[in-house]
Amino acid sequence: MHELIEGSKAVARAVALCRPDVVCAYPISPQTHIVEALSGMVRTGGLVDCDYINVESEFAAMSVAIGASAAGGRVYTATASQGLLYMAEAVYNASGLGLPIVMTVANRAIGAPINIWNDQSDSLSQRDSGWLQLFAIDNQDAVDLHIIAYRLAEEISIPIMVCMDGFVLTHATDVVDMPTQEMVDAFLPPFTPRAALDIEHPSSMGMMAGPDIFTETKYLAHRAMLGAIDRLEAASKEFAEVFGRRAGLPVRVLGTDDDAAPGRHGQIAVIAMGSVLGTLEAVLPSLREEGVDVHLIALGAFRPFPSEALARAIGQASRVVVIDRAIQVGIGGVLSGAVRRAMKGSPAPLHSVAAGLGGRPITQDSLAGIVRRAHAGNLGDLTFMDLRDDVIEKVS
Repeated sequence: MHELIEGSKAVARAVALCRPDVVCAYPISPQTHIVEALSGMVRTGGLVDCDYINVESEFAAMSVAIGASAAGGRVYTATASQGLLYMAEAVYNASGLGLPIVMTVANRAIGAPINIWNDQSDSLSQRDSGWLQLFAIDNQDAVDLHIIAYRLAEEISIPIMVCMDGFVLTHATDVVDMPTQEMVDAFLPPFTPRAALDIEHPSSMGMMAGPDIFTETKYLAHRAMLGAIDRLEAASKEFAEVFGRRAGLPVRVLGTDDDAAPGRHGQIAVIAMGSVLGTLEAVLPSLREEGVDVHLIALGAFRPFPSEALARAIGQASRVVVIDRAIQVGIGGVLSGAVRRAMKGSPAPLHSVAAGLGGRPITQDSLAGIVRRAHAGNLGDLTFMDLRDDVIEKVS
């Protein structure tokens, strides 16, 4: 049923439809509306058989999530920015224990300087934590990805972050096709944990691993993460059969009838994650009218990184432009570094564009200008879009 609804509230309702046993929450903008809405549903009976646990910190939120999941519960939490950093130790523990926790990360910049606005530096700072990371393009995508995340996490026993741009999506009101409980139940079976703590059958989890087996544990985690790509694609296909729309594809080509179309010689492949893809899609018609042939590639997953699918999508494109929403200081864009590895020796030049850091608006005009510069051959290896020279000169 189509509804006009705020993104955070739509996500809360999607999570509720997944029938979580435990929701543990500590508020931090811009995810607060999600857990507030879930709290209200638990209080009023809209979400039954669910323990809603208020905790004293983000570290406690993830610690409670670990305990509840280890006991066999379907668990949900949410965080952002410094909150994700505060729970980082427990984030690694969750994946190391193979616990299928689902967590929304309402993407927000990491300070200092203090900044509450959107970029993707928080979730990408935890890219090596062993969690799958799925990125939503819009609020419909965010709703659908949470349902897929529970299905996938519980199939492969790996926790999943569903990342949605803070404020840009969480606080935006949009038309969303909200699924029914019957549809979600048809797609998402009741949770049966692979292993769970049980006082009737005592066991241990998370024991120390010495040098004799630690490498093997990391190898197995790496293998499981790579195997998740095929499982994600399968879950996306099954989701479409139940809900009548595609969601969860690791790589998708936008603006064409073929979401797997490879790039052609002479095309500029533009690659991005998150809500900026909607802005990029809006500028495609005018650029193509000017004779600029743009191949727009949406990355729906950063972990596992879909290298082979991305390389196929890039195809024979003559240039690759990556919109980076997070920067490795002293190296360059986080996403562009992963894309470069996936290109596997392709001769196409790669251009990293740092855009929207700390919530700076990403406009259609600025994006179109970047693509035109790439088309003209005068875009550098790393460009900070809309960089204010007046501010730089004051510091210099």
